[in-house]
Amino acid sequence: MPAAEFLLIDNSNSFTKFALASRDAIGPVRKLRTSALDATSLHHILRGWRFARIVMCSVVPEKSALISQCLDGLPLHLVSHRSKLGVGIQYPRPRSIGADRLANAASAAAFHGTPCVVVDFGTAVTFDILSSAKKYIGGVIAPGLEAMTDYLHQRTALLPKITLLEPPGPIGKSTRHAMLAGAVYGYRGLVREILAEIRGKLGVRKMKVVATGGYASLIAAGVREISTVHENLTLEGLRLIGGLNFRS
Repeated sequence: MPAAEFLLIDNSNSFTKFALASRDAIGPVRKLRTSALDATSLHHILRGWRFARIVMCSVVPEKSALISQCLDGLPLHLVSHRSKLGVGIQYPRPRSIGADRLANAASAAAFHGTPCVVVDFGTAVTFDILSSAKKYIGGVIAPGLEAMTDYLHQRTALLPKITLLEPPGPIGKSTRHAMLAGAVYGYRGLVREILAEIRGKLGVRKMKVVATGGYASLIAAGVREISTVHENLTLEGLRLIGGLNFRS
C-alpha cells in the first residue's frame, strides 16, 4: 500500500481516533479507548499503515507524550493556538483552548461557513463559536451525556447504568425510560437554550450550527436549530491544518 501523506490523530478523553489522509480527503479511520492506549495497542492499531507526516490534537497530555515517543522520527505537528488554522482567534488566553476545539473550528469554517457554532457531544458537551469575521471568539462547556447518566448510576443505589437512545416518550414508564427522557430531552433543551443565548449575543439572524461527536445524531434529531451533523469534523480539521502547516 502506498504511503499516505498524513496520519491524523484525535486524542480525546474517551476515545482516540486515527485516520490516514491526503491533503484532499480522509481515508480509513480506526479508534480505540484512550484508557487502553499504550505502546502495544498503538503498534497494533497502526499495523499495515504507512504515512509520511503526523497531525495530532490532544487533550490528554500523558497519552500525547506516549504517542510522540512511539512515533519519534516522523514529522509531527501538534495542533495549538500557534498553528495555522484558516481562522483567527479572538480570545483572552488562546493557549487554553483545547486543540480538538481548534480543529473543529478550522473544519467548520471551511465546510460550513461563518458565523457558526460547533456542538461537540464528547466526554463534555462543548460549544465553540466562530464570528462572522471568521474568528474563534469563545465557547461553552457542559457535562457530557454519559457523565450525567453514569453519575446517577454511581451515586444512587437503585438507578441502573443505561445505554443512551431515543426514549419512547417524555413520560417514563420505567426507571430506564425515565432516565432516558431526562438525558435526551434534557440535553436537547440545554442545547436549544444555549444556542438561543449565543445567537442573541452575536446579534445575527442566521448562523450555522454543526453537531459532531458520539451522540450528535441522537440529540440533533430533536433540535431543529442544528443545521447538520458532521461525523468526522475533528479529523477533517486536522487534515486541513496539516495542509496549512506542512509544505507540499
